[in-house]
Amino acid sequence: MSLRTEIENKLQNALKERDKVKISTLRLVIAAIKDRDIAVRTNDNKSGIQDDDIKQLLKKMIKQRNESIEIYKKNNRNDLLETELKETEVIRSFLPKQLTDDEVLKICKDTIKSVGAASTKDIGKVMGSLKKKYSDTIDFAKAGSAIKDLLK
Repeated sequence: MSLRTEIENKLQNALKERDKVKISTLRLVIAAIKDRDIAVRTNDNKSGIQDDDIKQLLKKMIKQRNESIEIYKKNNRNDLLETELKETEVIRSFLPKQLTDDEVLKICKDTIKSVGAASTKDIGKVMGSLKKKYSDTIDFAKAGSAIKDLLK
């Protein structure tokens, strides 16, 4: 089953359960997917975006919510913070499980060794290798800072 179909099915279930947070979040996701479909639609491509593009879109939506969460924490807006956290949780349910910080650090160390990186000039090589192998499961912001620390 495609990711698009899975999201639409979850929306139908949320409507039956009357879960307001899920309903609003899934509608936002579907609207974003449809916007992206329209943007990439051409005579050759009438089907719209594929699962990989949808995953990238979901990651972007999570990143936006994480930025909002930080702002709400600073300003003590707990009501908005809770909403963003719930939305993030709903969106994350469609993505593969992310690796923990310890797992990311171990993978970064192993990749640095395998690539033969010696200084911060080699960060691009290491990141390229990580993106080929772990594009869905690693948070590259965390990986980037870990690699910088390891190559100092």
